[in-house]
Amino acid sequence: MQMDLKTVNIEPKRRSYAHVAARIGAEKLASRYQEGTFDMQVEGPQHYRPLWDPAHDYFDPDRTRIRMQDWYAFKDPRQYYYGSYVIARSRQQETAESAFAFVESRSLADAMPTELRETALKLLLPLRHVAWGSSMNNETTAAYGYGAAITQGALYYAMDQLGIAQFLTRIGLLLDQPEALETAREAWLHDEAWQPLRRLVEDLFVEKDWFEVLVAQDLVLDGLLYPLIYGAIVDNVLAMQGGSAVAMVCQFQSEWHAEASKWIDAQVKAAIKDTGANGDLIAGWVRKWRARAVSALLPVAAIALGDGAEEQMDEVLADFDKRLAKLGVSA
Repeated sequence: MQMDLKTVNIEPKRRSYAHVAARIGAEKLASRYQEGTFDMQVEGPQHYRPLWDPAHDYFDPDRTRIRMQDWYAFKDPRQYYYGSYVIARSRQQETAESAFAFVESRSLADAMPTELRETALKLLLPLRHVAWGSSMNNETTAAYGYGAAITQGALYYAMDQLGIAQFLTRIGLLLDQPEALETAREAWLHDEAWQPLRRLVEDLFVEKDWFEVLVAQDLVLDGLLYPLIYGAIVDNVLAMQGGSAVAMVCQFQSEWHAEASKWIDAQVKAAIKDTGANGDLIAGWVRKWRARAVSALLPVAAIALGDGAEEQMDEVLADFDKRLAKLGVSA
């Protein structure tokens, strides 16, 4: 007996969920990011309004002055959903752990000049509180924002900042004794150089418009702080003076900011493109918080740069303004 075996190709009736297919087309195969993002926002009847804010629903687009025709116009250029985000950060964690292990095993921190080590401690350890504040401010967006396309990215940003605060704590323990953390906390609370930055971060805690918080924190403050502190000072000043150990253990912050900038830039572009009035709102917020961020960061930069802080800030500002111009925002 002869048997002929044949293969049969069974075409699926649909390649994705109906609500995803409605956005990308029925013939296209949806990515995990698209399936985990599109139309996940709760809509329709929401039982009752919160007693602490009876003017809004729990999930309410009116919590910001930004208006969007489509709240899923926001996209993450990294295509992060929970799985891809965790995998990416796990790999970066391994790299960071290797850097800490390398510095510790070779006692590179002990080889740093005493004055340089003290400067690094004074500059970096209070920034733990700035990173924690950034985490809180992005959790505001995650809690009160509208549309999973932007709220999930804000939550990832918040978790990243929490991780950065922990890395800075480890740097403090690497360079000094645990008492250095308490010294940094006292500086954050009472040192004159840190009070403008502390005031800025804490003012954002009570800002009601979640998109303004996003612009002020992620675009403006972090857009100036990370190039100034980790680019100009840590990589270009401390490293050249014998602090290469500090630059090695701050590698995550530098790499993370380059990646996170792409995310916040994409959100701002999407908002401006969707509705013209959004551009004027965002430009006004940038001007408002840019001036405060510059005045707050100057005394912090002076801890390491002294009289050269203002010149370095001008260079950082020039690059930042070029970035804004590409986004279509006038500073």
